[in-house]
Amino acid sequence: MDWLKLAQSRKEELIDELQQLIQIESVLDEANATSDAPFGRGPLQALQFMLNKGEEQGFTTKNVDNFAGHIEMGQGEDLVGILCHVDVVPAGDSWNYPPFKGEIAEGKLYGRGAIDDKGPTMAAWLAMKMIKDAGIPLNKRVRMIIGTDEESGFRCVNHYFSKEEMPTIGFAPDADFPLINAEKGIALLDFTLKETLSDEQLIAFQSGQRSNMVPDFAKAIVQNVQDDIMGDFQEFINKNHIQGTINQENDKYIVTVQGKSAHAMEPEKGLNAAVLLAKFLKPYLLTKASKQFVSFIVEAFDGDHYGTKISLNHSDEMSGKTTLNPGVILFHREKGARIQVSMRYSVSYPFEEKITEATKRTSSYGFSLDVVSNSAPHYVPEEDNLVQTLLSVYRKYTNDHSKPLSTGGGTYARVMKKGVAFGMLFPGEPDVAHQADEFVVIDNLIKAAAIYAEAIVELAK
Repeated sequence: MDWLKLAQSRKEELIDELQQLIQIESVLDEANATSDAPFGRGPLQALQFMLNKGEEQGFTTKNVDNFAGHIEMGQGEDLVGILCHVDVVPAGDSWNYPPFKGEIAEGKLYGRGAIDDKGPTMAAWLAMKMIKDAGIPLNKRVRMIIGTDEESGFRCVNHYFSKEEMPTIGFAPDADFPLINAEKGIALLDFTLKETLSDEQLIAFQSGQRSNMVPDFAKAIVQNVQDDIMGDFQEFINKNHIQGTINQENDKYIVTVQGKSAHAMEPEKGLNAAVLLAKFLKPYLLTKASKQFVSFIVEAFDGDHYGTKISLNHSDEMSGKTTLNPGVILFHREKGARIQVSMRYSVSYPFEEKITEATKRTSSYGFSLDVVSNSAPHYVPEEDNLVQTLLSVYRKYTNDHSKPLSTGGGTYARVMKKGVAFGMLFPGEPDVAHQADEFVVIDNLIKAAAIYAEAIVELAK
């Protein structure tokens, strides 16, 4: 079966459905969550869109309490899982294309979710339709499982698997080709300032919306600082080639800095606005809590994405270096002062030992450390049949014999007993997930659909 030719013949169908899905603003909305819409209306609408498409095409579908759902085909005792998600991170700023339209330019389709994970989801969905329409017999069931809270902690699939069976094997089309067989552990850490915040030079500091994004904007309000702060700020932003503003209101100064967003799994690809702003403010803040707050941010995270200064660093051959992303940073007299960090730690990481050591280290800075959540690393050996089968299919379509990869990103593969992340970002492509002007290359979207079709047949025959 020439899956690539079939996928190319259905290009317009693939593009049209992806545009429809991107136009659903499926961002987590905790403020308006209800029992009927546990993550807000947008994620629920995206789930319903996919399930309706499945019903229209004659697949078996199921909605599990509006948390997640599935589209299924085939027969047999064993279950092959394709785990996708339709929720997206907030759009953020600095887009040149509308984030929720799906505009096409120069062979690329732009929009939030284009590569993470709506584009890959629609490629896998086309693959399932092509297999069904071709009448290929399968002796295993194939189930696309659709989550709605992947970007904020996997609550959707955790609920789903409390009620539904676990796939025997499967893959998540939510990362890189050729294949990812090692996913780092993901821990959410809270660093809380112990000092009280009254009578401080720093009145407020706020940066970041999600721990899994490098914050691209930071704002602070300060008082009782040197008068030359305005001139120094202009020099600072010029020296660092960034944008920012400073305004005086009575005896207070309002300072903002713009950085560059990136995924928390690769914080080095972004420019953390909070760290930049803390670095600028550090010489001006002398009151105890203010000084401790900005000093800790600068000393722990400026120029170091690996936790070296706070004893959280570790690396191994399977998965590389542990990384830290301070994604949500807050200083507020009523709400307190805290830094929420997404830590992506190596497969062999001695978690308890390192956390104990870091707790002592951060205490010397005046902070306490709490582990809010922790998802253990996930690893499937390269010699496993699942890995070898998927690599074989990928190599057939690309002639690329690259070795399997590791990632600091967390995909649904980690919730399966035996699952890996399989595409759809091809080698050499820029990873624009969670960034402004996120896009998917249309030709690669079509090729991925062909790869997924053959992979499903190979796993389910």
